[in-house]
Amino acid sequence: MRSDCLFQELASTHHSDWLILSADLAVGGPLKHRAVPPSNVGVFTSLIENLGVKDIQFEELLTLDPSELLALQPVYGVIFLFKYPTDKPYATPDGPLDGTFDEAASEKLFFAAQTIQNACATQALLSVLLNQTGDAATTTTTTTTDGADSHKVDIGEKLRDFRDFTMVLPPEFRGEALSNSDLIREVHNSFARSNPFSDETQRDPNAETEDAFHFVAYTPVGGTLYELDGLQPAPIAHGAR
Repeated sequence: MRSDCLFQELASTHHSDWLILSADLAVGGPLKHRAVPPSNVGVFTSLIENLGVKDIQFEELLTLDPSELLALQPVYGVIFLFKYPTDKPYATPDGPLDGTFDEAASEKLFFAAQTIQNACATQALLSVLLNQTGDAATTTTTTTTDGADSHKVDIGEKLRDFRDFTMVLPPEFRGEALSNSDLIREVHNSFARSNPFSDETQRDPNAETEDAFHFVAYTPVGGTLYELDGLQPAPIAHGAR
């Protein structure tokens, strides 16, 4: 799936802060940051490096214009930070407000129920990474039917073992396995004081004026753009692109 199609689909989604997960483009230039929350890009890149991921970094997404984003290819996914709605449901039992629940998709992609407090940012990162890995131990490149290069991420041996082990489990047990992973817990806790890794959905009920924020992941799998949010019952499909 080409990145321009990915961004055209995402452009119709509401406002907010976006981080894209792309191939390592760093050649000495400084990373850009915005105020809410601070240092996401650098913190996220450091966290995935500590998890064993190679040659991948985060970039802040300042525009959804596909013509200005070609230099960022390959793009593996987008992390969306948004104000979590407290006055209306984000989804209903009948389905999400946008897209459709795809219960069967959990069998072919990594989707985990969020069972860890203070971890929706880390889970969003893993939702992209664990769905963009190939069978080879290194980042590989293949050619898709539309001529675009399809890059696979080297997530490292430990994360590959974790993915292989959990893919046979249902989403709720994947979430439990994630919470019980020594590697993920230790790396997450080492960044726990950074703002992006606070729990955006857990808030003091008495703090009525406090905004709640949440991270979700968007990533293409098998030609379909999926929204992966561990607070939802299933992956949300946004159509083939």
